[in-house]
Amino acid sequence: MKQIPNIFTLLNLFFGCIAIIFILQTGLTIAIDNNGQQVVVIPQKIYWASVMIGAAAVIDFLDGLVARLLKATSPIGAQLDSLADVVSFGVAPGLIIYQFLKLSYAQQDNGLDINIIWLLPSLIVPCAGAYRLARFNVDTEQSYGFKGVPIPAVGLLIASFPLVYWFSNNELIISLCRNKWFWYAIIFIACYLMTSSLPMLALKFSNVSFKKLLPFIIIAVVALITAFLFGWLAVPSGFAAYVIVSLVFKQSS
Repeated sequence: MKQIPNIFTLLNLFFGCIAIIFILQTGLTIAIDNNGQQVVVIPQKIYWASVMIGAAAVIDFLDGLVARLLKATSPIGAQLDSLADVVSFGVAPGLIIYQFLKLSYAQQDNGLDINIIWLLPSLIVPCAGAYRLARFNVDTEQSYGFKGVPIPAVGLLIASFPLVYWFSNNELIISLCRNKWFWYAIIFIACYLMTSSLPMLALKFSNVSFKKLLPFIIIAVVALITAFLFGWLAVPSGFAAYVIVSLVFKQSS
């Protein structure tokens, strides 16, 4: 029974590895647009990586829940959880950014021959995520709140963009996902939020009350309204709401 939570954690890692396989199989291809012009596109396989990262996030939530229900929490389980998280929510999302940066540069003349050095900033994301996890593991003051945005939230944010890109008919959104400066900004914001000491809310309470649930209700409402109006943009909107609401409620508490 004590190994059941660890099996869930390993499933998190398993799904993260599958996500990486989908990302690495996603090479850029040449297609013809409606005007008969050649364009560089990223195949649809990459959004299956998003699905796998989403599945990893569900498992990541369940392993802690199962461990508490079975009273099977352990130091090795905590370390295993961090190792799985750095792959599923650090390495895999970083590679998604790597592929989108390639796509962004491919829009330029001779962009397919871009020096790899311009793509390597995408790997700062898993590095920042690993640092954030290591700091969390040795910090005893994060029982009911986080210092910095947790890596699963950042992983889900980045994983949402292939879905946003493929299922949006908005040219502004599509062109934004093909803009290298947008991705460099995402890298900076994601890494800053993970490595910062900003107070972030956690769904962990010593006792449940409406006051403690209110910020999460606000986040859910924002995400649901955005999902109804704009589909997968609900994930970035929910992420932004989480950061803003965390800062507002933590500062007012």
